[in-house]
Amino acid sequence: MEGEGEEQTSIWNKETVPKVMKIVSTRLAQRDLISLLLLSPWIHRTLISYTSLWLSIDLREMNNAGDRLIAALSLPRYQHVKQISLEFAQDINDDDLEVIKSKCLGSLQDLESLNLNGCQKISDKGIEAITSCCPKLKVFSIYWNVRATDEGVKHLVKNCKYIVDLNFSGCKQLSDKSLQLVADNYSELESLNLTRCVKITDCSLQQVFVKCSFLQSLNLYALSSFTDEAYKKISVLSHLKFLDLCGAQNLSDDGLSCIAKCKKLVSLNLTWCVRVTDVGVIAIAESCTSLEFLSLFGIVGVTDKCLEALSKSCANTMTTLDVNGCIGIKVNNCSVYKAFCLSSAYLWESCYSYFLIKNLYCCNPIKDELPCF
Repeated sequence: MEGEGEEQTSIWNKETVPKVMKIVSTRLAQRDLISLLLLSPWIHRTLISYTSLWLSIDLREMNNAGDRLIAALSLPRYQHVKQISLEFAQDINDDDLEVIKSKCLGSLQDLESLNLNGCQKISDKGIEAITSCCPKLKVFSIYWNVRATDEGVKHLVKNCKYIVDLNFSGCKQLSDKSLQLVADNYSELESLNLTRCVKITDCSLQQVFVKCSFLQSLNLYALSSFTDEAYKKISVLSHLKFLDLCGAQNLSDDGLSCIAKCKKLVSLNLTWCVRVTDVGVIAIAESCTSLEFLSLFGIVGVTDKCLEALSKSCANTMTTLDVNGCIGIKVNNCSVYKAFCLSSAYLWESCYSYFLIKNLYCCNPIKDELPCF
């Protein structure tokens, strides 16, 4: 009996555990996987053998992230890591990245994605150190870093030739020089976030439009200085699907008419674009017939006319339309209700006259009765 029990245990460890781990491990967070390594030698060996589990290192919001990263990169299982996230690991600094460059250079040769969001102790020096180790890097995110300057971007474009996704959100020290470097070196760029990069002007943005024609996502949130001139060449972006222009206070119908030539737009945020009127929105409605998300929040110059145009062109695709604060929109047109509601099959009214037609948001008082259909 004792021998049979040992044999069953052996079968369990050698056959059953690996099968179960193979199924379960792909659904666990990395931190849980690391905890599992400590349970037993069998589980440890099983998990280590699945190389696909060790292609990422997640140190988000962790203390001593620099030391942890150095320790991880020294382990054989992380020799081909492809993704590293240090998001809001606020104690990591330039010195840590210099040590990584000197000790762990080989482990970063296959790295494709690096997230340094919120790592405010990293400067151009750290950017130079870490990017020099990552020749295959494709995704680089350094949100909310006020120490990064044009010099850091210069190091990035020198060391990393294959970038397709860049997040410079909140990097307020970057100027036109950085954007020119991006335009000159990353013709295959697909996603660019320039939120609150307040030193950038129309001229360099136009260079991005002309030279980065594969862009699919462009975030220009809270950049009020751009004028209609900046958007004259945006039609080159024939693949553009996502565009965030929240707070573009100088954007008028002329600029929006140029944007309307990006016919593959799926998401467009025009929140607080206060110079826009029905003319510009109608141009969008007539050209961008694949729109799923549109925000007109806070635009007082639009009326029911633009909703009528949208209901004719985009009712079958639109899932979210925000017209909060659009005091010119009364939403009393029965045909508009029908067009949106029949396509989305959902109508809701709260006690605040706040309407959601699938996701059609309106906060204006409704004087007429809702249409019946």
